[in-house]
Amino acid sequence: AVISFLFVSALPNAEKCGACGPGFASPLDAMKGKSESPGRQGRAVCPREEIVYVPCIYRNTGRKKPDFLATVDVNPQSPHYCQVIHRLPMPNLGDELHHSGWNTCSSCFGDATKKRNRLILPSFISSRIYVVDVGTDPRAPRLFKVVNPEDVFWKCSLGYPHTSHCLGSGEIMISTLGDPAGNGKAGFILLDGETFEIKGNWEKGDKIPSMGYDFWYQPRHNVLISTEWGIPKCLGYGFDPTDLKKGRYGSHLNVWDWTTRTYVQAIDVGEDAAPLEIRFLHNPDAAEGYVGCTISSAIHRFYKTKQGDWAAEKVIQVPSKKVEGWLLPDMPGFITDILISLDDRFLYFSNWLHGDIRQYDISNTSKPRLVGQVFLGGSITKGGPVTVCRDEELQSQPDPFVIQGKRVQGGPQMIQLSLDGQRLYVTTSLYSAWDRQFYPDLIENGSVMLQLDVDTEHGGLTVNRSFLVDFGKEPDGPCLAHEIRYPGGDCTSDIWV
Repeated sequence: AVISFLFVSALPNAEKCGACGPGFASPLDAMKGKSESPGRQGRAVCPREEIVYVPCIYRNTGRKKPDFLATVDVNPQSPHYCQVIHRLPMPNLGDELHHSGWNTCSSCFGDATKKRNRLILPSFISSRIYVVDVGTDPRAPRLFKVVNPEDVFWKCSLGYPHTSHCLGSGEIMISTLGDPAGNGKAGFILLDGETFEIKGNWEKGDKIPSMGYDFWYQPRHNVLISTEWGIPKCLGYGFDPTDLKKGRYGSHLNVWDWTTRTYVQAIDVGEDAAPLEIRFLHNPDAAEGYVGCTISSAIHRFYKTKQGDWAAEKVIQVPSKKVEGWLLPDMPGFITDILISLDDRFLYFSNWLHGDIRQYDISNTSKPRLVGQVFLGGSITKGGPVTVCRDEELQSQPDPFVIQGKRVQGGPQMIQLSLDGQRLYVTTSLYSAWDRQFYPDLIENGSVMLQLDVDTEHGGLTVNRSFLVDFGKEPDGPCLAHEIRYPGGDCTSDIWV
């Protein structure tokens, strides 16, 4: 069995969790593992996560192999704990699988006709969209449909798809970074939730932001907010510092009217900030959230003002370190992923270059308080090519991170929190072209997946030393593992409406 009742038709014990639609009635129900079906008062507690899905990338590794979707066993009671138990290779080379999403989620809770049985896998470079059947056999996914890039190009005039979110309508929306030629252009692909055919663009009107990346929507406040990484044909081959002075990286949060689907406001978060992952608080009544800015290494809180428009304020700044032996004299933390626990109590984020994961108490959303931190590699470890000359936070450079005899290459990047908030999973690959540039040993040795234990009472992070998934030992050679997704939904895929 997988982690929850969401595969109602596939699991023999589905009735124990109630016959309802996909997802949970509320974020707190999800956190407690409780479901309540419409018209019934019975509740059931569903088990912890047992498997996770992880896209694994071979592009830019020198290995002529297709990317694949790995199914990883994360059940401590299983004889296959910390092992890849299934691999689904894609039919093409060079896709660069990146982020994934669901055909339906908690936005469709209560609709018993909906099932969370398809995983959507956009390909960042090829612009293909793969639809994977995870309902027939959750432990052995199979390819269901391929949406060709030509359809994306011709029907939407978009390319470089990134974030996929399910909608309450049953449709699927995917954000993009650019046009088919690799120029910057924000836009959204709309897929039919049953046939997975492209229906066209979600956005309407002539006014369109010049860059795109991630997004989150909040219908109760009639808003969608998207972010900006940079121009695909520039960032696609690596990081060039001269691009920072040429306006090739993003600096805005872009606000859209949810009802009219029109672009209505830009919020400046700083020149070349490169705002990436954006998360509203999970409470669907909340009119605020956080965004991680990669290059500026800052966390901004965005919020709805009394006037009804939106604003942002910087609430966390990770200081750069003065260094020698690196690309630039100042090394930013490079915040690459953020998430919020389902009870809206803790904010987590990764500093891919500095090498640490941080946990903040956000009980006061305007004043996050650091309560947990752990180093898992990075570019400033002792004995490496980088010397830290001045550091506002650390007294000395951290030791290399070694687990079960393996020295971890790269830095913590994608993160995913268990529904109950007690386990934080981490992978170490950002994007193959940037991995190759910043962490060449990561290309040679492959990435890893780690797990941290979380103190949910007082805050605090501890490495689970018994947990290691080594993607350097893959049968086709070391690969780059990216985003982590649970079969039953998680705090970065489900939106409550």
